[in-house]
Amino acid sequence: MVSTYGGLPGGIAVSRLRVYDWPAADGLRGGTPHVHLVCSEGYVVTGGRGAVHTLTLSGHRVTPLAPGAVAWFTPGTVHRLVDEDELRITVLMQNGGLPEAGDAVLTLPPEHLACPEAYAAVTAIPAGAPPEEQARAARARRDLALEGYRMLREAPDPREALTAFHRAAAALVRPRLAEWRERWAHGARAAAEATGEQLDRLAEGDVSHLAAAAVRAEEPSAQGRFGMCGRLDVYA
Repeated sequence: MVSTYGGLPGGIAVSRLRVYDWPAADGLRGGTPHVHLVCSEGYVVTGGRGAVHTLTLSGHRVTPLAPGAVAWFTPGTVHRLVDEDELRITVLMQNGGLPEAGDAVLTLPPEHLACPEAYAAVTAIPAGAPPEEQARAARARRDLALEGYRMLREAPDPREALTAFHRAAAALVRPRLAEWRERWAHGARAAAEATGEQLDRLAEGDVSHLAAAAVRAEEPSAQGRFGMCGRLDVYA
């Protein structure tokens, strides 16, 4: 084990988000409903106003978001960000590296969840394409995910429909689980193990890890990327 973990505290990931203001068929403006399978997600609202709509086996919930609010939810929560007035959020993701490696499944209609190829065909943002083309692709997949989201909410048995979606999402990401485990081992688990080693050292009167103290700072590695919920500034 190593005595110091050099990543962000706890192995999290951080990004800055400007929620889409694109209107949808239901009259609301905002992002793409989706779910994470192993990562909790947190919001620190830094500007504007809006809400996060969530869907779990307990039902549908709307959580208002305004500057200063902190909200978070656990894996399995279908969530949709809604913009009411230039909503800006700092997003904190558990298990940094896993969301970036695909721990997010959009609430597409079932036929698009049948296999990774069918899913990728309607969710990929064309790399290197002009911004307007990328925006069209992001908006099209948002609208398609909203169709599936509506199907989940209006199903005769919403709990059964959501459970079926959970199963389909899990099957879709199964080929990536070995890669996710490696990322977790070198990220969040390594961060926790470093703390355990530091506690052991301190108990023995060993302060040698304090000599390795370091300060790090980073600017966004990409700005304005078309994400699921809005335009993202991301950090490597």
